[in-house]
Amino acid sequence: MRGPESPCNGTCRIDYASGFCLGCKRTLNEIADWPILKAKDKHAILRQLPLRH
Repeated sequence: MRGPESPCNGTCRIDYASGFCLGCKRTLNEIADWPILKAKDKHAILRQLPLRH
């Protein structure tokens, strides 16, 4: 099982103050690692996204 799909919505711009993508709220490392992450790790990231500003 590959886990959940990427939360990318096509608005790919990093806010350098927060370090998060303005579209999906992931960090550059989370974006780069997404294809190789385990499903549990992807779910953990997805749970954090609504808390990021």
